Amino acid sequence: MKVNNDVRTGRYCVFNLHVHLIFVTKYRRDVFSGRVLIDLEEIFKNVCLDFEAELVEFNGEHDHIHLLVNYPPKIAISNLVNSLKGVSSRLIRKKNYPEIKNKLWGNMLWSPSYFAGSCGGAPLSIIKQYIEQQQRPH
Repeated sequence: MKVNNDVRTGRYCVFNLHVHLIFVTKYRRDVFSGRVLIDLEEIFKNVCLDFEAELVEFNGEHDHIHLLVNYPPKIAISNLVNSLKGVSSRLIRKKNYPEIKNKLWGNMLWSPSYFAGSCGGAPLSIIKQYIEQQQRPH
């Protein structure tokens, strides 16, 4: 795939897809420090690469994180999320950070739920207006 000014091309498609993801820690516990967030960002970048996606932006607070991901249309968001959460949970728990170990038990890091919102591009009202103005043949 080629990348050209935010528009990417595949074999049969041209696309520019972004998703805003939010993951919350299990029980909404305050377990993230700066060093944990640095590790998480690196893990998320690598998982995205495996999906031919790109982690455009990442940040977080003590109990949740935000990701902005540019992804190809062949990827199901749910598959991407499952991999991001599963790999990050496994690798972060292996590091035995005391701030996580003391507040979470078992093998869980994330709440099972997540937020995914499409973003980027023109507002829906503009796209709707553009489609309405097409010259339909008679």
